[in-house]
Amino acid sequence: MSIGLWRLRVSAEGSKLVSLARRAARFLLVGGAATAVQYVLLAAAIEWQLLNEIPASIAAFCVASGVNYSLNYYLTFSAASVGIRHQQALPRFLLVAGAGLALNTLCFSLLLPVLHYLLAQVCATAVTLIFNFLLHQFWIYRAEPWKQ
Repeated sequence: MSIGLWRLRVSAEGSKLVSLARRAARFLLVGGAATAVQYVLLAAAIEWQLLNEIPASIAAFCVASGVNYSLNYYLTFSAASVGIRHQQALPRFLLVAGAGLALNTLCFSLLLPVLHYLLAQVCATAVTLIFNFLLHQFWIYRAEPWKQ
């Protein structure tokens, strides 16, 4: 391989890593916004005695998931600009969100007897973060190989 081709390949690989790092940063920002929505709704529902802890966590997670989907679809993954339609992304997202909800609820329920509800939610959120990013990156917003 000539030096010129090698430099192009290294440059392309570096560009892919930079692109992935930027996408991960946007994913974290969007996730932070959705998580803020989730925590505000969770605290409001519990402190205003609208719901008990577990139903409040479930409801807040569901609302925050809608925020998360919208922001990730349009901002993080720019799915519409690369031809990924809601008909492809939304069913995948709903499956991942359902699994995330189950994981969140399980962790929250196990930690709630020993931790304050906000700390239990922080721990539950931490458990789902990497799981969610990997599924978003490599499944939900991934174009079909033959369309790339």
